[in-house]
Amino acid sequence: MYKVIVTARSFGQANDAPIKLLEEHGCEVVRVATGKPLTTEELIPHIADADAVIAGLDNYNKEVIEAGKKLKVISRYGVGYDKVDVCTARAKDIAVTITPGANEHSVADLAMALMLSAARHVTAVNADVKNGGWGRVMGGEMWQKTLGVIGLGRIGKGVVKRAKGFGMNVLCFEKYPDEAFGAEYGVTYTGIDTLIRNSDFITIHVPLLPDTKNLISDREFDVMKKTAVIVNTARGGIIDEKALYTALKEGKIAAAALDATEVEPPKGSPLLELDNCIITSHIGGFTRDAVNNMGMMAAQNAIDVLEGRECKFKV
Repeated sequence: MYKVIVTARSFGQANDAPIKLLEEHGCEVVRVATGKPLTTEELIPHIADADAVIAGLDNYNKEVIEAGKKLKVISRYGVGYDKVDVCTARAKDIAVTITPGANEHSVADLAMALMLSAARHVTAVNADVKNGGWGRVMGGEMWQKTLGVIGLGRIGKGVVKRAKGFGMNVLCFEKYPDEAFGAEYGVTYTGIDTLIRNSDFITIHVPLLPDTKNLISDREFDVMKKTAVIVNTARGGIIDEKALYTALKEGKIAAAALDATEVEPPKGSPLLELDNCIITSHIGGFTRDAVNNMGMMAAQNAIDVLEGRECKFKV
């Protein structure tokens, strides 16, 4: 019997198939639910005798990983692993796995929804009407505008496919360009400076790494169009939030929409005070389809490692 700790909050919420899959392979599934990512102090007692963890957005640092005396796999429920100390895991022969492609459609859908909502000030106008007002805020169109896509992985490609329905001109900054995809969908690969200067909408789809930390900061906001809208459905920290606040407050850009913030929840952030900044609670992958896909993949990844098979989604 393997003990599998589940800290991913939505694991098995769409249906119980991922839990049943684990149980069919001799796993005792223990859900640790707090309604938010667990702290180091909260994680350690649970990880101490676990064979595997279905990991949410908790911080799996060196202290946590070293407390896992039996731990064989950290199965991330999602694609990001910036909160996992991969070096410590590797040193202790603990596999780290991810679920690529499981939520690509859900996140791409949300990116488009946030672009439209930010451009048309949907949330601010909705709040005004519900408070008894009937004011109007002039917005911008997406039709035939220029879209800048930072990162052309699965999700970035999904956004491009959707954007073509709006007749958008697409610029992309990508270290490893997919020339065939670019030719098929009319993507122009360019440097990030050119993308930032010329885009009406900018959407971010890169991981949080040392070279993407504060990738968008004061210098970038200074050269963006005043009508620009920027969306981040990737990771907090890629946009410098202090610089973003200044840019929105001073009218350097028109609007922003974030599904990921540097601190989650962003309690006390000045961005919460701005009508031209939408913030959602990291819901990009939170659809029935994506939750089920991620759950089944995360469960299978854990099983593969526990039973000594090669896992193709190992980091």
